[in-house]
Amino acid sequence: MSSHRCGTIGIAGRPNTGKSSLLNRLVGQKLSIVSRKAQTTRHLVTGILTRPDCQYIFVDAPGQQANARSTLHRALNRRGAEAARDSDVALFVVEVQRFTPEDAAALERIPADQQVVVAVNKIDRLAERARMIPFLERLSKLRDFRAIVPVSARTGKNVEALLKALREALPEAPAAYPEDQLTDRDERFFAAELLREKLFEEMGEELPYRCEVVIESFKEEGAPHRPFRRIEATILVERDSQKAIVVGKGGARLKRMATAARKDMEKLFGGKVYLGTWVKVRRAWTDDARVLRQLGYE
Repeated sequence: MSSHRCGTIGIAGRPNTGKSSLLNRLVGQKLSIVSRKAQTTRHLVTGILTRPDCQYIFVDAPGQQANARSTLHRALNRRGAEAARDSDVALFVVEVQRFTPEDAAALERIPADQQVVVAVNKIDRLAERARMIPFLERLSKLRDFRAIVPVSARTGKNVEALLKALREALPEAPAAYPEDQLTDRDERFFAAELLREKLFEEMGEELPYRCEVVIESFKEEGAPHRPFRRIEATILVERDSQKAIVVGKGGARLKRMATAARKDMEKLFGGKVYLGTWVKVRRAWTDDARVLRQLGYE
């Protein structure tokens, strides 16, 4: 009988390779917010998958940006590099048929003695799978990888093969978390993330990076078997003009985003939610180290 394994897996790679989508697919639950825009992930998100013979502890980190200008983005780069370095194995995610200088820079941040399993994501976009063989061969020459596994986070193709490769790289150890635990984050954290996801979905290319969501109050009311959550959230922006954009004409845009976020919260939390939202201006918060520490980035 094979021994039980357990360990941490730091998910690394440049922005927009599908790292958060892959985490959600691996654990079978939406834990990391997803957007087509780069570096949507800002916080470390732990996702736990427990199998009879292995407990996988995934750590989703911000994508590595080559040109990190703001204090916020430099902090995110440090966070991403530390997650891969401090884990038992790094899961390096790349996009099939695409290896850019940003990918190379993200790989270089992983220590040379770290075990690395590569997930070549988005293979569902290839009409002919044979075309990726030369790409896989080029990847194999970059480093002594533990394994290279083509996968699709969108369809789930080859996810079991990826889990097998990761299990073989993890140490023999008992489970670190109860078998029914999916994450180490609380509901308050996910409430903020779900509202921030709607900002990325709704807004243009630049503005979401100048926004942050702060949960001012999170209260559970009602009967234990039918809990009702009352949540008050503030969206921080840097300028008055940004506030007007987020609120929208007659408050329509803010109401639309809040409604979509509330529905996702009710689905995730399994109960009714009241969500109150406000928009406040906090100038240059992305370059204010004191504010970033308060928000948990430093």
